[in-house]
Amino acid sequence: MGKNKKNRKGVLYSTNPDFEYEYEDSEIETLPNNQQHLKVCIDKHRAGKIAVIIKNFVGNTDDLKNLGKILKTNCGVGGSTKNGEIIIQGNVREKIMEILKKEGYNYKRVGG
Repeated sequence: MGKNKKNRKGVLYSTNPDFEYEYEDSEIETLPNNQQHLKVCIDKHRAGKIAVIIKNFVGNTDDLKNLGKILKTNCGVGGSTKNGEIIIQGNVREKIMEILKKEGYNYKRVGG
């Protein structure tokens, strides 16, 4: 029962003693870095700005946010993590790919 009640999805009542609550995706087990297959894309359409998007991360939200923080800090730029993607501001794809390689991630460059 040691799971955090705040992560529960919605409100649900059950008389089933074996009932398990459904938790948000922060409970998904994160694959090790060398088993990840990330896609590194450039997006030129976000309010006229260039952004780098990292897709296909398999894992929980906290680990996704930690990777996003590592990338943003090392590149010295802003960005966000949402919908299972990391969005990094600016045209820093080459630097991001260097960081991913250093961290042991498998990645694929996608698009121009």
